[in-house]
Amino acid sequence: MSADDPLTATVGRLVGQVGHWTPPRWAASGVSGVPRGDAVHELIQWLADRCADAEGRPRLPVPRLDNDLALPDQLRVVAADLARFGGPALVDEAAEMVKAVRGQL
Repeated sequence: MSADDPLTATVGRLVGQVGHWTPPRWAASGVSGVPRGDAVHELIQWLADRCADAEGRPRLPVPRLDNDLALPDQLRVVAADLARFGGPALVDEAAEMVKAVRGQL
């Protein structure tokens, strides 16, 4: 994942926004009415699915860990894989998805 790609930059902004959140803040509902932790996990799953498609491997569920404080790390890892294996159009689409979810938190 290069600091120059839009996905890395957008994920960095999202992680900067949520990285210090406490469990009650993760559990609170965002603008869409979905708990924030669920929204970020759904984003992580969306990114993981696109990465699997780009790599030509089966889609697998991303584990939902007991502690939402791990979500920023999961997001970084999955986004790094997608930035590495996805083409420019997919990376741009993923960056837009991250921006959209960020706006809903």
